[in-house]
Amino acid sequence: MKRVNVFTTELDLRQDRGGYSWTASRIGDRLRSELIGATVYELDEGQQTFPFHFHHGIEEWLYVVAGEPTLRAPSGTRTLRPGELICFPEGPEGAHGIRGPGRIVLFSANHRPSVSVYPDSGKLGTRPGVPGDNLNFRRGDAVDYWDGE
Repeated sequence: MKRVNVFTTELDLRQDRGGYSWTASRIGDRLRSELIGATVYELDEGQQTFPFHFHHGIEEWLYVVAGEPTLRAPSGTRTLRPGELICFPEGPEGAHGIRGPGRIVLFSANHRPSVSVYPDSGKLGTRPGVPGDNLNFRRGDAVDYWDGE
């Protein structure tokens, strides 16, 4: 049985993108988990994990390990404290964005296919479960079902 300590695990992934910079570790992979994914993120002040979004077909949970990150949800924003555990159900009511500072763990059902929705930018993201085949589209680019047939 594999074990990981979310307080001390080595963060071996890095993203450096304006406003979305973090270090992380895919602990679900380290645990050889198949049904549940989990990633530890370390966020500096003002940095976000990902744009505000929700999923169809995926439930996510957030656990605050340290710091006081800010959660943006459909009901507004609030500061989180260590030890808080939050469930983001699938669909619009589960929309979320997380801004540092803090160390958090995001847990996710490893279910494919799924769709990610980004309300602020009007995008949809397809997640078929095939490596390299994630596609993002603007809702405004939608075509009729019969277009091109």
